[in-house]
Amino acid sequence: MTHVGGLARHRTIVVVDVEGYGSPRRTTPHRLAVRAGLYQALRTAFDDVSIPWDDCHVDDCGDGVFFLAPAEMPKAVFLEELPGALATALRRYNASCPEEERIRLRMGLHAGEVAYDDHGVTAPSVILAFRLLDSPSLKKALAESPGILALITSSWFFDEVVRHSRRIDSATFRPVSVVVKETNTTGWVSLPDSPYPAVSMRSDDRTRGAVPCQLPPLPQRMAGRQAELAVLGGLEADGGDPAVGALIFAFAGIGGIGKTWLALHWAYRNLGRFPDGQLFVDLRGYSPDEQPLPVAAAVRGFLDALGEEPADLPVDLHAQAARYRALVKGKRMLIVLDNAFDSAHVEALLPNTPTCTVIVTSRKHLTGLLARHRVTHVPLGTLSAADSRNLFIERLGTARAEAEQAAVERLLGYCGGLPLALSIVAGGAQARPHLPLASLAAEIDDLGLDALDNDDSRASLRGVLSWSTAALAKDEVEVFRLLGVAPGPDIGLPAAAGLVGLSVAEVRKRLRRLEQASLVTQDGSGRYRMHDRVREYAVDECAAEEREVACRRVVDFYLHTAYEADKRLRSSASPFGLGRPVTGSRPQQLPDRAAALAWFHAERTGALAAQRVAAAYAWREPVWQLAWCLSTFHYRQGHRHDQVEAWEAGVQAAEELAEPAVIALARRNLGNAYTFAERYGDGQEQQQRVLRLAEAAGDVAEQGHAHYALAVNWERAGDLRRALEHARRARKLFTDLGLPLHEADALNAIGWYTAQLGDHDRGRRACEEAIALFHGHQDIDGLAGALSSLAGIAQLTGRHAEAAERYAEALVLFRGLGHTHEVANTLGSLGHSLVALGRRAEADQVWGEALEQYQAQVRLSDAEHLRRQLTRLMEARAREF
Repeated sequence: MTHVGGLARHRTIVVVDVEGYGSPRRTTPHRLAVRAGLYQALRTAFDDVSIPWDDCHVDDCGDGVFFLAPAEMPKAVFLEELPGALATALRRYNASCPEEERIRLRMGLHAGEVAYDDHGVTAPSVILAFRLLDSPSLKKALAESPGILALITSSWFFDEVVRHSRRIDSATFRPVSVVVKETNTTGWVSLPDSPYPAVSMRSDDRTRGAVPCQLPPLPQRMAGRQAELAVLGGLEADGGDPAVGALIFAFAGIGGIGKTWLALHWAYRNLGRFPDGQLFVDLRGYSPDEQPLPVAAAVRGFLDALGEEPADLPVDLHAQAARYRALVKGKRMLIVLDNAFDSAHVEALLPNTPTCTVIVTSRKHLTGLLARHRVTHVPLGTLSAADSRNLFIERLGTARAEAEQAAVERLLGYCGGLPLALSIVAGGAQARPHLPLASLAAEIDDLGLDALDNDDSRASLRGVLSWSTAALAKDEVEVFRLLGVAPGPDIGLPAAAGLVGLSVAEVRKRLRRLEQASLVTQDGSGRYRMHDRVREYAVDECAAEEREVACRRVVDFYLHTAYEADKRLRSSASPFGLGRPVTGSRPQQLPDRAAALAWFHAERTGALAAQRVAAAYAWREPVWQLAWCLSTFHYRQGHRHDQVEAWEAGVQAAEELAEPAVIALARRNLGNAYTFAERYGDGQEQQQRVLRLAEAAGDVAEQGHAHYALAVNWERAGDLRRALEHARRARKLFTDLGLPLHEADALNAIGWYTAQLGDHDRGRRACEEAIALFHGHQDIDGLAGALSSLAGIAQLTGRHAEAAERYAEALVLFRGLGHTHEVANTLGSLGHSLVALGRRAEADQVWGEALEQYQAQVRLSDAEHLRRQLTRLMEARAREF
């Protein structure tokens, strides 16, 4: 069969497998005879139903065969004709064979996109076909059947081929759970040569009462949701115990997330489990109508569907509900209560029998229902990137999607895995087949949420979200609107309190109600997040003045909290003070260094986002001040690129303020950030500008800082003599000013550069002098750095035991400071001393940790250098053996 390399085509997939092929009763001659008989039967069956064998891709699987049909071959022939012909051919073969050579066969049918490469075929659909064939349920069905063939189809094949067949009765198929390796899905089993009895979904037998079939039409094909389907498929009622009641599933999620979609797909896949019928009601808890559907109307609708005469019904609602429960008692029925407003909306509709299954969908988390009944809660989040793409491309068509892949990615990114948004965008593309997808993406960029509006409010994302907020109390709506303007992708509770201007306790209560309404989600660390489209709607609903006031509150929350956190980390004082935060800002109190570190880890992204908000509103002082407050944490944690971003914004704000001292401070810190990011030329340029500014202003301290920064820059750029010259200038200036800690920093740099240039004794004395100053002023950060310098000098002079000891002392201090950048550097240096001492197992351990730190800090060149060292160490060890 010919194929076009690399292009996937939708094809029918057939797999067959001989049951018991590896049985000890079969000898090798028996197995050879079985394989010959299998191929004989297959070829005969293919010829009988006019399937051209040579046009199929055929792979031998040892005890089975894999077929890939031509794309143009109708799928129905593999369902309606091939199984019967194959069973007939097998019976003829078996009649002439000894028992050990007889064949009982499992057969699987699926269809999907399949691609070719130089090694053959590859596709998830092929993997699924083989997983279906390995289903224990299929093996059990064949073992219990008097026939010789058991067939299993995928859910897709059942929905698209079996259910629409004019020759095969879909009621003779039985749904089974297929849990094989990483696959967890539903298959449909039939016995072509010994069929199951048909299970009718309808009946005119009035002795049984009416058999309702109220499910709406099956919506468009579903993508993903395998985890949720696994939850539904893996639970059964508890042994018919009346005390347990019905099996209840509660689907919860934001409007447009696909709750009804999932409920109906699961229902249609499992019709065979509910021979006594299905009840469905849209409770209209969130709809354009003013009021949800009254419970009394829902009960009456169910009674009508169950064949009750209106004249015979009691008047009282409780009596009607009791009649309804009596009618469904003991029956195997599915009851779908869609779009419930709250727990009270559904409780009168719950049956009290373990034979029924109930699915409830709601935008709220029905906590009352969960508390009072045996309910499996199934929260629905957004679709994965892969499932979103599959759904979108299925609606759009593979050819059109492949022609504009970049535009498809833009559209998928905007939809963010929200099924309703995906459907609206795909529907818009289908309605305008000649419009380039890039034009549609540009339209969405321009219009935003308005691009997802529709005349049908049920198919409009803005309309769907408006129904959700209409059910909220006024104070909850206010919090919802303000949460949309929160900086960063998510927000912690204290920051949310600062944003909204309420106490933590009050905001917690409102956020809990928003979470129950599925408008926000809370992750395992307690942070709150909105879907991007929900956030866009919230911002649109928030007045510009209201947004600005809230943004100022949250910027002050981040600034003042970061200021206090930075004070817990630094040994030196901040060059500026802060006034009082704006009313309602509520900065967080951080009692110690550990709390400060934890806050920075949790809120760094939010603080950077708050800096961008401040810049957008031209609040210049918070911009550069936030950059300063984040600097120590960024440096110690190795966040080089964030440090550059923060100080580039800080310099722009400082220039707009036009205050020379602030400009010099900001440019010096930007230069340090460039050096930290290994942009040495940019760093030198900034520090030279600072020197000129400081000299013009007569600011001697700033001149000293600039020289020290240039020393560090030149040392890292590889010019030790220039580095030493600037370090000596810095020391003199700091000594003259009486700034002992800055003098100690410069002394440590002088000692280390001097030693590297060959004067080890003078370098050691300078570092020891620096250590004395750091000790005297209890500067742990500086002390750790000086100990590391002494260790390096010992290493240069071959005193590796001393070096290892000093590095270990420095490592303890750096770890205590949370200084992961220097922890990685120190571990890397310590490894060399351990190797020199013959302690190679310890060297492996510390270098392994250093490598993890380098990778976590995205220090790719350092990581690669260390990998080479580890490789050389392993090669040397191998040569010894």
